[in-house]
Amino acid sequence: MNQYLHQGQTVQVKRLDHGYAELCFDRGEEAINKLDQLALAELRDAVAAIAAAPGLRGVLVTSAKEVFIAGADITEFGALFKRPEQDMLAHFRIGNGALSSLEQLNVPVVAAINGYALGGGLELALCCDYRVMAASAQVGLPEVSLGLFPGLGGTVRLPRIAGLDVAVEWIAGGKPSRADAALLAGVVDQMAAPDELRAAALALLGHAAANEAGWRARRAARQAPMPLTADAAHGLFQLAKAGIEKCSPKHQPAAMMALEAMEAHWPLAIADALEVEVRAFTRVAKTQAAASLVQAFLSEQALKKLCRAHANAPEARRVRNAAVLGAGIMGGGIAFASALKGVPARMKDIAQGQLELGSAEADKLLARQVRQGRLTQDKADAVRRGIVAQLDYAGFADIDLVVEAVVENLKVKHAVLAELETRIADDAIIASNTSSLRIDDLAVPLARPQNFVGMHFFNPVPVMPLVEIVKGKETSMAAVSTAVGYAVAMGKTPVVVKDCPGFLVNRILIANTRAFCQLVADGADFERVDRAMEDFGWPMGPAYLMDVVGIDTGSHVCKVIAAGYPERMAGTWDDVLELMVEHKRYGQKSGTGFYRYEADPAGKPVKLHASDSHALIARVQPQGRREFADREIVERLMLPMIIEAAAALEEGVVATPAELDMALLLGIGFPRYAGGPLKYADWLGMERVLALSKQYAHLGPPYLATPGMAAMAARGATFYAN
Repeated sequence: MNQYLHQGQTVQVKRLDHGYAELCFDRGEEAINKLDQLALAELRDAVAAIAAAPGLRGVLVTSAKEVFIAGADITEFGALFKRPEQDMLAHFRIGNGALSSLEQLNVPVVAAINGYALGGGLELALCCDYRVMAASAQVGLPEVSLGLFPGLGGTVRLPRIAGLDVAVEWIAGGKPSRADAALLAGVVDQMAAPDELRAAALALLGHAAANEAGWRARRAARQAPMPLTADAAHGLFQLAKAGIEKCSPKHQPAAMMALEAMEAHWPLAIADALEVEVRAFTRVAKTQAAASLVQAFLSEQALKKLCRAHANAPEARRVRNAAVLGAGIMGGGIAFASALKGVPARMKDIAQGQLELGSAEADKLLARQVRQGRLTQDKADAVRRGIVAQLDYAGFADIDLVVEAVVENLKVKHAVLAELETRIADDAIIASNTSSLRIDDLAVPLARPQNFVGMHFFNPVPVMPLVEIVKGKETSMAAVSTAVGYAVAMGKTPVVVKDCPGFLVNRILIANTRAFCQLVADGADFERVDRAMEDFGWPMGPAYLMDVVGIDTGSHVCKVIAAGYPERMAGTWDDVLELMVEHKRYGQKSGTGFYRYEADPAGKPVKLHASDSHALIARVQPQGRREFADREIVERLMLPMIIEAAAALEEGVVATPAELDMALLLGIGFPRYAGGPLKYADWLGMERVLALSKQYAHLGPPYLATPGMAAMAARGATFYAN
């Protein structure tokens, strides 16, 4: 018997034997199911059809895809979250009503969970009376990664099904769980082999249909207040709050707001509890973190699509064999990252000591992989065999792409690149890992500049996901697409940028660094500046960052990049970085910079107060020390970043706001809740940004908004449409 009761674009219902109905999610030609507005509307209609059908004894909820339901359609969030709160409340109540209708059916409902059931997918499964999960499946509530929490009943049903501890851990942590962990936590009722999932779910449905008292009791418990006393609830919630305060990222309130919603609705029956949740969800959807993290997710998806287009372009060359020219720690890191992902890498240097250093770096990184259980020793040994250290050009004729990573000196690079070009195939790609020299300048001695591209890795290479792919004036799209494909193969996130001083990320970062130097020259306490920026959400303040990078390196890069923008970056104040370099205070590498460093028992440098730093820095503070409010510190350091980012976008250094902001999020740890400099500008509003520009105009060109920003303000435009 296969009589259809409902046939929609994403939900179908058909009668099965023995008086059962199957509610199946099957979204046409798409690879996954999602709970978007269409799916929720069809779910409501499908449940109504089931309720009206005579003679039914139970409902089986399934998916025809390889996943159950991947969650909500996040592309709908941008426009939705900008609507007035009352409109949002009405929208979310409708969605809740669709799921609630499933648990109001007068028959038992069993979910057969295959693949993934994430976010709204798990919330739908929680509406069912029983859940059977394939052993290969995963379930979870990852909304916190978007600055949100479950808004379709997850904060209400999960603690009533699995307990408050499980609910807090799953909602605040946001990590998916495998079937065995979900079963142990009480989130699902049974686990089955993937090929036995349907049979197991039907068997459980048959048992439930024959035991009406059992499924009705479970449903009643799910819809009732949580079985806690006021004192017990108070203790549990206080303990949970302490844990969230300790572990939640700064400026991301979703986990705490979810807990507060649970604290408010634990003594309520389900209808009132769902209303508490939907009101709390509407509030969290209006936060800066939600706006930024949702946009970051969408930007990441857009970037992946661009990368696939490059990798699949007809002119792109698949890199099967790579090489790194210039060993050391950076070269060893690049070779390791390549070989780890299956692309063997030759590592050449003219100095045996550098080769040994690069090889030692690769060995250290592989040992860490084994120690952490990410690789077996046999696999690590196989990866290591893919890294060949050599002093000559043996085998370079068969290389598809060479990453040049020698010293940042134009004359040296010219000599190395010119020789390299004669040792490789005519169609092989040369990618320079330069961080401060222009690709067009480096390409001067090359006979085939169309095969030359920038491939700027961030340090440490194994950890940092970003790679800037730099297109010079003569760089071919074949070279760009090949480099993009290679970066993706290495597990990196490439962003294509146009050649210019500092490229994209360092150019914008230097605007921040120079603003810090100017602020210190105006009398600011560098430690107060670091605290203010860390409170804002940066992983470390600018003084500490310079110590970690190496003040000599940071000062050199600042000078090189600033020289490329003399009209905007010329300094009229004494530079504290130059002062530090003059006194050989390079930061962690020398033991003293802005701060003093001592090694802990594991050899890791520990930051300590340096008692003589303020006296030394007073030499570049002609007006002496003075106090700055945290707000002014943040404005003075963030505004030049916004303006430089806008200038780079207007100049076409990067194609889209999404690519620019993702590069800053991935490359320098820009506070994720703020979304990147352009998303942050949208949050402030362009009128506010222009007002700040006017307020700080006396500080010079770095604080002067671009013409494009003024035009945006005039027409009420934003960098992001949604």
